[in-house]
Amino acid sequence: MLMPTLSIAPAEAVGRRTHPAPPPFLAIGNIGKRFGSTQVLDGIDLHIAQGEFVALLGPSGCGKTTLLRILCGIESASSGRVLLQGRDISAQTPAQRGFGIVFQSYALFPNLNAAQNVAYGLRGIERERREARVREMLELVGLAGSAAQFPAQLSGGQQQRIALARALAPSPRMLLLDEPLSALDAQVRTHLRGEIREICRRLGVTTMMVTHDQEEAMSMADRVVLMHRGRIEQAGTPAMLYAAPRTPFAASFVGRMNVWPGVMLGLDAVRVGEVVLDCQSPLHRIAVPGRTVRVGIRPEQIAVLPHDPAWDRSPTREALPANTVVATVERLSFHGAHFSAALACDAMQCEVALDMPTPPGAEAPLRPGERVRLFLPAQALSLLVDA
Repeated sequence: MLMPTLSIAPAEAVGRRTHPAPPPFLAIGNIGKRFGSTQVLDGIDLHIAQGEFVALLGPSGCGKTTLLRILCGIESASSGRVLLQGRDISAQTPAQRGFGIVFQSYALFPNLNAAQNVAYGLRGIERERREARVREMLELVGLAGSAAQFPAQLSGGQQQRIALARALAPSPRMLLLDEPLSALDAQVRTHLRGEIREICRRLGVTTMMVTHDQEEAMSMADRVVLMHRGRIEQAGTPAMLYAAPRTPFAASFVGRMNVWPGVMLGLDAVRVGEVVLDCQSPLHRIAVPGRTVRVGIRPEQIAVLPHDPAWDRSPTREALPANTVVATVERLSFHGAHFSAALACDAMQCEVALDMPTPPGAEAPLRPGERVRLFLPAQALSLLVDA
């Protein structure tokens, strides 16, 4: 008689239990918002990890500020829920949520000095602890010597630092920033980007920032959520969003990109005009042969190669290397760190934008009318489809 086989689990597996994954720090589930007949937000789903810095990026009217106002409790959603560490906070007031908020307008009290503004959110705490916390926050934002100054005596950048210190003083569960730098001049804005990012990282505070400035979002955030017409168009790290946009809108809003009409020929080939390009875009697996797509490449990712004029005159032109085309320089402009050129490519039946770093001596690397060869790396090409 055959005895049944007894399966014995490894010793380290005995007694092991499977535990469900912990909920995300903040979960935004199917949030919708209507103002009358206007749909401002349409099914927003987003998870945010503890300590993460997330930027909501998009043009005016895309719904990003409305979403921020729903998160902090100033607005109520028409549908969906907001969960903080697995607990539904959708019906809580702003005070109950315990979030710190920094507005575009700073919203400082003009009749209170810097220290009193920072201390405003610390009411109910004994005096010594409150004063110690105010000093700590002023030192954190680099304004320890400005405690007695009133908002009118401070620059815009200093006022924004005070607003940040006031929001952080009560140790908020989460920090919400609504266009925090848009009212400042360019030089101050660039300087404060790094300061705010470093402060948030040092404190480990989970942060969401609303901005329409792509450079601001890309330089400050761990993850960028690009919004368009009340929906999330694409989300990812700044590098991923820049290198691999998935839609024409994402390609055009984040940085500059050449975008040309094309037709898929197979899993790894697309035709633009008369040119067949090898393509290694992450989306190529869903592009069926014959499908109309758009092909994108960043201007700085195109390589410029010398061109032999004899090739133009030859009655039997030899085939060009893969992903190489001939183009004529039409316009050239200087932008300090780089030159931008517009070239006409007859074979692709389109214009090509090209960026080249400024060489030593700032001498123009190309001249109008010059014929060159352009190499379009397969890994740099993106296939773009509407969301």
